[in-house]
Amino acid sequence: MKAIINAKVFTVTNGVIENGTVLWENGKITAVGANVEVPAGAEVINAEGLWVTPGFIEAHCHPNISEVPGFLGEKLDFNEITDPITPQMRIADSLDPGHPAFTTIRQGGFTTVCALPGSANLIGGIGVVLKTRPATVLSEMVVPGYEPMKFAMGENPKRCYGEKRMPMTRMGNAALLRETLAEAKRYSDKLKEAEADPEKKVEPNFKLDQLVPVVRGERRARMHAHRADDIVTACSIAREFGLDFSIEHVTDGRRIADWLAANKIKCVVGPLNVGPVKREMWNSSMDTPAVLFAAGVDMAMTLDTGWQTWELPIVAGVCIAKHGLSFENAMKALTINPAKILKMEDRIGSIEAGKDADLALWSGNPFSNLTVCRYTVIDGEVFENC
Repeated sequence: MKAIINAKVFTVTNGVIENGTVLWENGKITAVGANVEVPAGAEVINAEGLWVTPGFIEAHCHPNISEVPGFLGEKLDFNEITDPITPQMRIADSLDPGHPAFTTIRQGGFTTVCALPGSANLIGGIGVVLKTRPATVLSEMVVPGYEPMKFAMGENPKRCYGEKRMPMTRMGNAALLRETLAEAKRYSDKLKEAEADPEKKVEPNFKLDQLVPVVRGERRARMHAHRADDIVTACSIAREFGLDFSIEHVTDGRRIADWLAANKIKCVVGPLNVGPVKREMWNSSMDTPAVLFAAGVDMAMTLDTGWQTWELPIVAGVCIAKHGLSFENAMKALTINPAKILKMEDRIGSIEAGKDADLALWSGNPFSNLTVCRYTVIDGEVFENC
């Protein structure tokens, strides 16, 4: 049994508890409140003066494969730029659990991340959800059962291909994506027929096998789209094929905030700390989170990075200080809302009895660059950061 006492506890779903206690055992929170009795013999952290939040969650990142340390001429391991349709790729095959990025992420208060393939391809492959604990092999970090499929619209696929090969245009993006999903749907239907009638045996297709749960609505499609028109196209295609989906980046989303809200579109917004590095990001704005929340869009925030994931709370802090985002919504955007994007809100994203004991203990406001994360707790295991 372990406990945090005398803390300012931000539960996210049940308000703030002054002088609060969080109790956990066997990796699960057992009690949280102002008058929780700590059993004799429990290991206790006296968190007087500290703020306790759920462990932060990065729903869209590329840890250890997209940034420093690196070397000149390195081919980065998160884009297989040899075919625009690569659903059979698994980002887990590119991840090194011993990379120092995971230590940096954990020390920044992040307990869960979703690693995704990049956006060079229309369909880039399968992501993986990880707890940021130290590990010898990746399987010790993986949370099984949460493997989304990465899609991408907009500039990247047509820039990476397009030399007398589809997709060369946004029209090509949409057409090739529809063609592939239609093929996957036919393949899925044949598999169902074969289940009912073994004589209708179907020749295995390694690529399409990974899209079957997507077209059946059983695997979430995570669809890269920055520009407003690309967002609408992605949503239209996803709805056409009955996909369970979220839109990633949405940096131009304030232009269609009411439309996103009316259509109940799940959004992961960011990165917002970069300039107009490509055409589809010319209308990117740090006002976007506040505008989307005001319209009624429950969104998560991302830095779309790996090594620098720890900086995401600082970006949220700038949105609070200068761009109208409330503290409460910033907290949701890094906790319960990304948990919902990962379909893990029953396990993580808030401090409640029965949930994973994933916590971050801060020296003050976590959205201030003057604050440090003193401790990170992952499945009940305590890591002292400083």
